[in-house]
Amino acid sequence: MKRKHYPAILLLEDGTQYHGWSFCNSLQSTGEVIFNTGVTGYQEIMTDPSYAEQIITFTYPEIGNTGINEEDNEASKIYIKGIIAKNISNKPSNWRHKINLIDYLIQKKLPHIFGIDTRALTKHLRSYGVMNGCITNNIMNIEIIEEIINKTSSMMENQLVNKVATKSLYTFVATHKNHGIYSHLHQKTPFENNYLFHIAVIDLGVKNNILSRLINYNCKITVIPANSNYETIKQLQVDGILLSNGPGDPSSMTDIINNVKKIINCCHIPIFGICMGHQILSLALGAETFKLKFGHRGLNHPAGMNQQAEITSQNHGFAVKLHSSFNKQLAISHFNLNDSTIAGIVHKNKPIFSVQYHPEASPGPHDSDYLFNHFIYLIKQSKIKH
Repeated sequence: MKRKHYPAILLLEDGTQYHGWSFCNSLQSTGEVIFNTGVTGYQEIMTDPSYAEQIITFTYPEIGNTGINEEDNEASKIYIKGIIAKNISNKPSNWRHKINLIDYLIQKKLPHIFGIDTRALTKHLRSYGVMNGCITNNIMNIEIIEEIINKTSSMMENQLVNKVATKSLYTFVATHKNHGIYSHLHQKTPFENNYLFHIAVIDLGVKNNILSRLINYNCKITVIPANSNYETIKQLQVDGILLSNGPGDPSSMTDIINNVKKIINCCHIPIFGICMGHQILSLALGAETFKLKFGHRGLNHPAGMNQQAEITSQNHGFAVKLHSSFNKQLAISHFNLNDSTIAGIVHKNKPIFSVQYHPEASPGPHDSDYLFNHFIYLIKQSKIKH
């Protein structure tokens, strides 16, 4: 079915304009315009809470080829401010798809623009850095759009975790029973009501696939609010703590950092940080973070050290700073091999480690999946000692 196209415009805060089309007749949205270089995974990307308040440019020239299914959403709610694409397929081909991407965009009223030169846009963002922008076909007056962009808050000092994290504690249960058959990683079936370990996941914007990987290790998962303190952790009597991924500026989340600092000092149980969790953990241990020029967002970022490399899935706009006052109790386990930023840390005296990428990699390579196994190993060792 041929759908009507409506003229749309993307305006960046530096005045750069891109003209394209949308499938909706009245839309307007502002946010930080970023790009993701992944060839696949548009559904997981659009539903990942880590992209809150961002407009995502898909660098792959056509998205929508596999439609949208019911199992691959990373969260139940969409937090992104829009998408930018070259082409959007209206004829998906995949046995799992339930709706095509175009109908999904219309149904969810998700702001979008297509038909623009995404290669030129990506090169512009790489040269000048990510910046705020506006997608609209509601207002076409450039001066008015500029005023709207100028009122949009910066990602710096922005505590977006509060928008996406759970407000109350809950036990995670896999919602799709068939999810496990779609990946060789999910071959085990957890023993119902016979969990081996109890994990507290501090929700900073957690992805469902991180929780699914823990389920596969027979873990009972209690997801707790981002601002949970030591007393909450103690009452739960957990075997391990996972600090999840999430959006925004990590250094602005001082309450969460202070809580994590107390948890580290008072608890002697394994802690695993992923992405935002890595940054929060590093800040709690005395490190600093900074904003990257255009971030790391894609499925093929090399990370490692000592002539060993993993191909990793990444999505972050901030990184941990390496400087002379870096905590001497911390060792760097991984560097990003594209720009030498810190990609992983390990505590020398406590069972604490974290990475600046996504070992669950949904989508993406599975080079780093061993980190979940390492987390479970640390839990087993900790239980033996105590």
